Amino acid sequence: MTKYEFTLILKGQFELTEEIADELFEAGCDDGTPGICNGVFSIDFHREEDSLEAAICSAIANVKSAGYEVARAEIETEAMSQPV
Repeated sequence: MTKYEFTLILKGQFELTEEIADELFEAGCDDGTPGICNGVFSIDFHREEDSLEAAICSAIANVKSAGYEVARAEIETEAMSQPV
């Protein structure tokens, strides 16, 4: 499997609390780092999967299972051409 780097931007405005971080971790986002920048809640992922699409889809499913919605995924151009 290949490790892919991408960011999921969540819908809504949240304060990053230990409770939210724990919910995400328990939902399977243990390979993601949540953060807030300019009021935007995002999770930076380093996920191992067979494809980039599978990595993003599984991360979105994990976020949804924690009770949050994803607005969009962002991928650095470099990350698309060179898996980690």
